[in-house]
Amino acid sequence: MKHTLPELTYKYNALEPYIDALTMEIHHTRHHQAYINNYLNALEGMNDLLEKDVEEVLRNLDMVPERIKQTVINNGGGYFNHRLFFDILTPLKTEMSQDLKQAIEEKFDSFEKFKEVFNKAATTRFGSGWAWLLVDENKKLKVVSSANQDTPFAQGTPILGLDVWEHAYYLKYQNKRPDYINNFWNVVDWEKVSRNFLSAK
Repeated sequence: MKHTLPELTYKYNALEPYIDALTMEIHHTRHHQAYINNYLNALEGMNDLLEKDVEEVLRNLDMVPERIKQTVINNGGGYFNHRLFFDILTPLKTEMSQDLKQAIEEKFDSFEKFKEVFNKAATTRFGSGWAWLLVDENKKLKVVSSANQDTPFAQGTPILGLDVWEHAYYLKYQNKRPDYINNFWNVVDWEKVSRNFLSAK
């Protein structure tokens, strides 16, 4: 399998004023690329693992030698997490599917309540990490957060994720993480999230 930096479907400045162009360029070309490079370096010579998608490797860490397992968790997580994050962003106005809308309302009572729960998970994640909307083993929606570049596979399949590492927002928002989180909702690609939801079910 070819492990290369996924191309974005939008330009770096396309998400302004919510996420600035310089942050997007640095985040994508340096941070995301570095995680991919470090993941490949950790698995150098292990063609059986390199032929698999990073998600499959992270879901089956027993395949990974113990001496490099944490490196794979850290960098493979950064590789996967950023791939999902950049994929569910768009400058376009999109709408979620009726299935996803119904699932959100069943779980959280309303979309606004869901946003409150998600925003709290993102705001209160101490230090660096992520907030996630998952489909759990019972095919129900769930909001969780995770530290560093940990993936949330033990709790479910992520369909939407928000990077709350400082590198994702500090150039524009400095220490105002809640402002960044609130503005994130203006650039979510609900069509992609709906497809992720359908796939996860």
